[in-house]
Amino acid sequence: MQGLYALKPWYSRRLGRVVQFAVDRDLSPDVFTLLGVAGAVLAAICIAMGWWLPALLMLAARLGGANLDGAVARARGVSRPWGFVLNEIGDRVSDLIVFAGLFALAARTDGATSWSALLTVTAAVAATLPTTASLAGAGAGAGATRRNGGPFGKTERCLAMVVATAFPALIGWVCGVIIVGSLLTATLRLLGAHRELTERVTG
Repeated sequence: MQGLYALKPWYSRRLGRVVQFAVDRDLSPDVFTLLGVAGAVLAAICIAMGWWLPALLMLAARLGGANLDGAVARARGVSRPWGFVLNEIGDRVSDLIVFAGLFALAARTDGATSWSALLTVTAAVAATLPTTASLAGAGAGAGATRRNGGPFGKTERCLAMVVATAFPALIGWVCGVIIVGSLLTATLRLLGAHRELTERVTG
């Protein structure tokens, strides 16, 4: 179940001109990691203010930066382990920043100790589980394939944020969907890693 991650090849092709621009000018992939984080900061501000359309555009920029850093590194032939570390840190920091914006909107709408605000914090924690599951399976001691995608990955979370921004009364419900979706995604990734590693042993 890939979810919207199945659209990544199509999306990557749309960004081809940007990749070529970066290659022609020897731009570092880290520039796009930073642009992704900057997009997350601007998205968080828009979310906190309840501006759903600008939030959508900034979240698209956040996803673009997260996609381009790896694409530029591969195109320039400068992929390196530390670049992977920076990419992961950038992704995790960006997620937390965006959730901070959603918490601010929930606090402004219902109060900082409201259920919607508390669910936002819970959703922020739950959103870390899919990546944690992927990295655990792909760790040096296990060596399973790094799993990405859905059914509820980064792209789905961004769309959920836009819905919550457009309809603040639904923040609690949207956070509930993020929590359940993140738990389901983490479980499926772990099951996939378990199946792969078991087949290696018995194969």
